[in-house]
Amino acid sequence: MRIGLTGGIASGKSTVSRFLREAGAFVSDADEAARKVVLPGTPALDGIVAAFGRSLLLPDGMLDRAALGRVVFGDPDKLRQLESILHPAIRGYMKDEMDRAEAESPGRLIVADIPLLYETGQDKAYDGVLVVHVPHGLQVMRLMERNGMDEAEAERRIGLQMSLDEKKRRADWVVDNSGSLEDTRAQIVRWMTELPPA
Repeated sequence: MRIGLTGGIASGKSTVSRFLREAGAFVSDADEAARKVVLPGTPALDGIVAAFGRSLLLPDGMLDRAALGRVVFGDPDKLRQLESILHPAIRGYMKDEMDRAEAESPGRLIVADIPLLYETGQDKAYDGVLVVHVPHGLQVMRLMERNGMDEAEAERRIGLQMSLDEKKRRADWVVDNSGSLEDTRAQIVRWMTELPPA
């Protein structure tokens, strides 16, 4: 099976991803893929330089992510242009990675960890979607603590994504990450034993 994993900012998706790996699943991480596809010599980095200029390269040839962020921030057209370069590259990288894992271990659970799975319409590409959920108030509190921001900024950040309650409503499976780490780990182990065989 190929499962999509998603959640929201400060919902604990990285923790769930780690527990899935520990329990034997292969996890392909979209954030990791996003870093890999813009390494020097990649078509995506060449595309970004062609679109936005060589000033976005650091002296060692790596992408200056902060400078790129400043170029596209607040400019929907430039952001769309960047996404048209990055999204196909990330999806291609993840597909290759998952295909290799499946070939090496047929029957192993394959998980695609994608923060904006629903927002980018990728949920239909998987056999099901597992959503990491916490109540809104806890999500706000964790984000404030983790990033050292005030409540208004935390609410604004959370508001940029589809709500966790809406993701929960659409999900095939839900992990409640509002309790202890042990409780979340136990949910993952139980969920993996209950999945139908591939």
